[in-house]
Amino acid sequence: MRRTVVALSALATVLLGAVPAASADSDTGAGAGKGWEPTPSQPWDVPAGLRCDFPVHGEPVVDEVVRHVLDTNPDGSAKRVTYKGDLVVRVTNTDTGAFYDADVSGRAIVEYRTDGSQFWSVRGPVLVGFGENAGTLLRGLYTIDGVYTMNISATGYKTVTMAHGTSDDLCARIG
Repeated sequence: MRRTVVALSALATVLLGAVPAASADSDTGAGAGKGWEPTPSQPWDVPAGLRCDFPVHGEPVVDEVVRHVLDTNPDGSAKRVTYKGDLVVRVTNTDTGAFYDADVSGRAIVEYRTDGSQFWSVRGPVLVGFGENAGTLLRGLYTIDGVYTMNISATGYKTVTMAHGTSDDLCARIG
């Protein structure tokens, strides 16, 4: 299944604090177009109790994510970045071996603010981790799908505002 993806370069930081997103200017393929650069996701581990009641391992099984910097800050750091490309992450309960392959394909533009906060404009599924009392969803790992925004504060608090969409509790799927 070919889809334009939403995913940030560091999936681990997504699950531990933020999440990746992707956007596309066309559906001509993940690496198509001038100015796009690969942004591979790394495998990650989350201890029991941080997201799910059990330890979780995540690893991309399909990863064709690329990014394009749309705007930079005066110091040259990225200010607004669009992400696209296929991304399927195998999310595994390391206690039992149960797993689910989450297709986190969608589109997004991420604004990186100088205070460390982020603002995501998303269409499609993204893998997002929430800590205890750290967002608008309960502690867990979710595939959030639809049309929505996500504001990640400088402290890591995540506010998801849905225009239309769903959330899929991955802890429940593999628990």
